[in-house]
Amino acid sequence: MQQIPPLWLDPETHLARRTPDHPILYFSPRVLHHVAERFQAGFNGLVTYAVKANPHQAVLSNLVAAGISAFDVASPAEMEAVRAASSDAAMHYNNPMRSRAEVDAGIAHDVESWSVDELSELEKLHAVPRDKEIAVRFALPVAGAAYDFGSKFGAAPEEAVALLKRVAAEGWTPALCFHPGTQCEDESAWVEYIHAAKRIVDAAGVQIARLNVGGGFAANRDGVAPDLEKVFAAISTAAVAAFGQDHPPLICEPGRAMVSESFTLAARIKGMRKGGEVVFLNDGIYGGLVDIRDMGLPGRVEVVSSEGLHREGARHPRVVFGPTCDSLDRLPDGLPLPEDTQMGDYVLFPGLGAYSSAMSTQFNGYGLSDVATVIELSGQRPR
Repeated sequence: MQQIPPLWLDPETHLARRTPDHPILYFSPRVLHHVAERFQAGFNGLVTYAVKANPHQAVLSNLVAAGISAFDVASPAEMEAVRAASSDAAMHYNNPMRSRAEVDAGIAHDVESWSVDELSELEKLHAVPRDKEIAVRFALPVAGAAYDFGSKFGAAPEEAVALLKRVAAEGWTPALCFHPGTQCEDESAWVEYIHAAKRIVDAAGVQIARLNVGGGFAANRDGVAPDLEKVFAAISTAAVAAFGQDHPPLICEPGRAMVSESFTLAARIKGMRKGGEVVFLNDGIYGGLVDIRDMGLPGRVEVVSSEGLHREGARHPRVVFGPTCDSLDRLPDGLPLPEDTQMGDYVLFPGLGAYSSAMSTQFNGYGLSDVATVIELSGQRPR
């Protein structure tokens, strides 16, 4: 008989009852459904999910239940994960560098849309059926993101013109796509890209079937929720301004912004040194906290005792190490923790649904693998 995992009220309840001595992710399907509904209601086009952010089956199946019918995949393994969650979901293969075996896998999985940013990569797609879409991916030197995706992928506009002509001439359905970069908080980046897309279309003399405006939507890092609706409105306005009322259908592919808020990570304090100024956790940059190394310290951190009660002392910055023997396993300095924090307490990191379990290793035998499902993540317990 299949065992159904328990559903907990919140992380505090689970910590008080189980006192786990390993890092754990708390997942709220309710929160994930809410964010998916927000994207589908606010974005004027097709909302896909970038599987790379979190490929956990609970995430994919809940997104399917929430009405997400298309997924951005980057590898055959992600294709298989999507197929396990849905037999008929559309897949967009937007990683433009593929081996021939990966191309064969995409064809076998009936990928609907493929991206390309270089002629030699387009030639690899010769066997892709001509009823499929090929989107030319282009890049601009646009600021506003935490880090730039254009440094790795994306054709220059003049190269995109030639590629778009070739895609149309070969008989595929032509489209355009771009990605403004991760954690982009400036809607003008999308606006600039959309107007550049119109210039590419005009120069190529090709009518595109769709315009994929990428991901990059910001997640909550510092306790202030990003204004996604402002970005949605800017994208819609720019599409009309550039292409007119009959603009190409739009696609977006949120990853981080879709899944971040539905998970909280709890790491236990293994030890403290120098009067508590140096803290050692049972998770670090080789585990679920890897994204903090690149994105910086989050502005929302709570400390909970093994009885599930929040520490409420005045906060001051600490040096925080992970559990491995590598001295590089260290968070950016200055994580603010309450002064009454003790060994055995749990540090709760909200908003870590993206790039936590997906990038966690098992270095030194440590890592992140446990997920507990909860109703709430807000910790509405008396303090």
